[in-house]
Amino acid sequence: RLIRYTAAEVTLKEETNMDNSQKITILVADDQKGVRRLLCEVFKRDEYQVILAANGREAIELVQKVKPDIMLLDMKMPGLDGLATLRELRRLGLQVCVILMTAYGELEIVKEAISLGARMHITKPFDVNELKELVSKLVAEQREKE
Repeated sequence: RLIRYTAAEVTLKEETNMDNSQKITILVADDQKGVRRLLCEVFKRDEYQVILAANGREAIELVQKVKPDIMLLDMKMPGLDGLATLRELRRLGLQVCVILMTAYGELEIVKEAISLGARMHITKPFDVNELKELVSKLVAEQREKE
């Protein structure tokens, strides 16, 4: 079954051999199409459900509709940037574990993002394996809470 959302490039592919209630959903919010595609491929290979947003507004809509477990959120996006997106998520009372993707040297922004609820951050350009490790840590933490 293919589910499409007009607000974002979203493809949720349900695997017939896996219970979707057990699948972790990752929302990738980045204005760079190449980054979205790369992260989609990387995490789908690890059997995560992956949804994509090209900007902060789409990300907020998808958090409301799909309720992803984890969001990989780019800091620098046109329109609503990462901080504005985090502020709006908190204002709306929406909960999602956020890994912030930032450029080198944005420590003040990282501090503010953490105060707004971001759980972790990674500096661009990042090592995909390092990002996968961060996601695995968040997944393990979530499963311990269940």
